[in-house]
Amino acid sequence: MGIDVLWNLKDGISIVLCGEAGQGIQTVEYILTHALKLSGYNVFSTKEFMSRIRGGTNSTSIRVSSNRVAAPVDRIDILIPFSKGAVDHLKNRISSETVVVGEEKIFEDEYRGDNSVNIPFSQIAAEAGGKIYTNTVAAAVLLGFFEVDLQMFYDYLEHQFSSKGDEVVQNNIEAAKHGYEACEELLEGKKLQIPKDDSIKDDLLVSGTETVAIGAIAGGCNFTSFYPMSPSTGVSTFLSKNAEEFGIVAEQVQDEISAINMAIGAWYAGARAIVSTSGGGVALMSEGISLAGILETPVVIHLAQRPGPATGLPTRTEQGDLLFALFAGHGDFPRIMLSPGTIEEAFYLSQNAFNLADKYQVPVILLTDQFLVDSNYNITTLKLDDLDVEKHIIETEEDYKRYKITENGISPRGVPGYGKGLVCADSDEHDEAGYITEDFDVRISMVQKRLNKLEVMKEDIIPPELVGSEDYKNLIIAWGSTYAAIKEAMENIDNDDLSMLHFKQVYPLHPDTAEKLEKAEKLILIENNATGQFGQLLKMNFCIDTHDKILKYNGLAFSVEEIENKLRSMLDQED
Repeated sequence: MGIDVLWNLKDGISIVLCGEAGQGIQTVEYILTHALKLSGYNVFSTKEFMSRIRGGTNSTSIRVSSNRVAAPVDRIDILIPFSKGAVDHLKNRISSETVVVGEEKIFEDEYRGDNSVNIPFSQIAAEAGGKIYTNTVAAAVLLGFFEVDLQMFYDYLEHQFSSKGDEVVQNNIEAAKHGYEACEELLEGKKLQIPKDDSIKDDLLVSGTETVAIGAIAGGCNFTSFYPMSPSTGVSTFLSKNAEEFGIVAEQVQDEISAINMAIGAWYAGARAIVSTSGGGVALMSEGISLAGILETPVVIHLAQRPGPATGLPTRTEQGDLLFALFAGHGDFPRIMLSPGTIEEAFYLSQNAFNLADKYQVPVILLTDQFLVDSNYNITTLKLDDLDVEKHIIETEEDYKRYKITENGISPRGVPGYGKGLVCADSDEHDEAGYITEDFDVRISMVQKRLNKLEVMKEDIIPPELVGSEDYKNLIIAWGSTYAAIKEAMENIDNDDLSMLHFKQVYPLHPDTAEKLEKAEKLILIENNATGQFGQLLKMNFCIDTHDKILKYNGLAFSVEEIENKLRSMLDQED
């Protein structure tokens, strides 16, 4: 057995679980990541899965590290195959140092290396109470590689399965005990030498889905309407699950058209609403987005991107909806578009989206993607002290004019029943009072009034983050979820001439953007799409072209290694 290769790993280890949908791989991931976090290890996990309920080949990648990590790697140190085909599925990531652990009968026809360990998961589970406990055995075997508190793991299992009764709890504990012992016997007392930090035990282990939803709650969200669409559905179900506790009205409706119109109606009535969907859902919502534009009614739209066109790859990831979101809705009207680079930013930007929508009376689109919402890692905290729910509703007077012409384009916003004024709303062009008009001069005034908001919005534009030295020669341009992989790749390269400008607000763009771009000798665009959409946006706004592009559009997120290798190649060409 070539298991000795694992003892050279000091800073971190990459574990991949692979099998069919329905085998409970996510259960193993959940148990393993939470138990390791409680033991003092930094953890990160992400998924790639097929669009099916049963069968196929899915994998979950888990990184356990002495450092905080938030990006996937290609390297596999330990592979657990749960079904035939798993080794073939991951063959491009398996190296001579990958250790395959599991039931030999599953992988013996596919694996040709020397580093394999036969552990009969299902047999151990059957002896503990039934094959249903195989996932607990697998998790316990993996935990056996680490210095974990076994009693803590038992306590965790008791907490996790207490609702299923004492027998299930005891069987899980028994399965964990035997799985852990099997690994102990195999390792003969050795453990992976990855440093622990007891303070990590108190960290939060959260997903992008959860932080978007929690951010919405922190932003005062009290209404959500949605039609389920992967990978956005988790945000809506989280809000629905916690609706009673936080005073949220949650409506699952018949289609996305109903969802956006309900949300607009809720804002009109004084609520703070969010819709969560993917690209195909926004396609149906386009007319509603335009309706919000002319009504000057706030609305928050969470767009969790996946590959298109049409249904595309419904369970994979891509940054392919940027330009679509920018131009969704007919006619000219302003909007704000935010795109978090990390799970933490997903919380803060989601919270801020509600304040921006309320202040400027425009649609605010929060762009995430499948990779971000389905990834998990530990974070220290989510700070709530400095966050305010900013409301801009006024009590109306009898002569109230909903669309009063103002210098900055923002009219005082009233809601029905709060004050003496009539709050008109109409999808046709209207005058200051809200009544339909076809007066050409009024039309010009109203269009210009709405567009004037773009100028005043500048005071709230989030500046792009510069990662690296200010004295850069080569500048990476990035937005959204590519942040962590690029940042780690840059740290590995350690080149003072290389920096990254990462955009968390992708529209309107910060006024200083052009100056930062023009300072670089070379601009390198990195995007998870086929056409460099953000690069096109930069060219439209500033007439600046990027020099090199690193684009990926096979449905998977960037790994640290592929960005690092491509950047090194580009930098070597300069030398």
